[in-house]
Amino acid sequence: MNDFHLQEPYFLLFLSLFIILELYFKPQKVSYYIPKHIYLYAHPQTAKNYLRFFLKWCMLIFAVIALATPTVTQTVPRNHKNSIDIVLSLDTSGSMSLYGFNEDDYEQTRLEAVKEVVKAFVEQRKKDRIGIVVFGDYSSAAAPLSYDYKMALAIIKQLKVGIIGKNTALIDSIASATEMLKNSKSKSKVIILLSDGEDVGSKIPLEIALKYAKKYHIKVYTVSIGKGNNNLLKLIAKETNAKNFSAANKNDLTAVYKSIDKLEKSNIQTPKNKETIQIYFYFLAVALVAALLLALLGFKKREL
Repeated sequence: MNDFHLQEPYFLLFLSLFIILELYFKPQKVSYYIPKHIYLYAHPQTAKNYLRFFLKWCMLIFAVIALATPTVTQTVPRNHKNSIDIVLSLDTSGSMSLYGFNEDDYEQTRLEAVKEVVKAFVEQRKKDRIGIVVFGDYSSAAAPLSYDYKMALAIIKQLKVGIIGKNTALIDSIASATEMLKNSKSKSKVIILLSDGEDVGSKIPLEIALKYAKKYHIKVYTVSIGKGNNNLLKLIAKETNAKNFSAANKNDLTAVYKSIDKLEKSNIQTPKNKETIQIYFYFLAVALVAALLLALLGFKKREL
């Protein structure tokens, strides 16, 4: 629904002034005295005179309306969409440099195999916001929550083993990812935490990180790769009402992310928004065209 209104309506008072000038302050007609006759130098009312009159008032009226700043307010309908906010928490510790995780390419490191699977996962998300956290000696936000999948893919491509140290600050990564998600309006907030080992080097106690995640109703889905002990990851998933997965190789990991791809979706309803569009330039354009035509008529008159 559109609503037309003027932001500066008092400019319309100029029209009253122009009408008064037109009615009471007309230019006097030029007259010439010749014996026995009086000739008035006045043009008869012709089509050109009516056209000039029309163009003059068209110019004045539309120029004044343009000064009054006409606007149209549009109401944007509610937008319903299924969406989920996901933070990918990825292990870049030294153990991610081990080979053999990809059975089709034994010379590929764990991290390179993980990157390929994670990139495929991101490419499948069409409506969800994606954020990225990486951890080594400490955890760090690599990409904020965003619909910019190209940015997320570019960052994943640049990840290297040991990029922020060779330890495994796994628990700290939960706090970092929660910090990214805590202001989310989505009803479904998820961390997908992938690691190949136990926590080494975290400064935040596990109970504090879990309490922080549960406070904002965040589920932490955990993925253990390789043959490491994943008891910690099982505990984290259980405490946050999520699920733990294990992947012995790249094919298993692909299947894991396909399962996670079927996570529940949240129904986000955005409120109605009003959008104000200024349309004064349309009226100004009409006034300028009328002024130009009026000037051309005057120019032709002088030529004659």
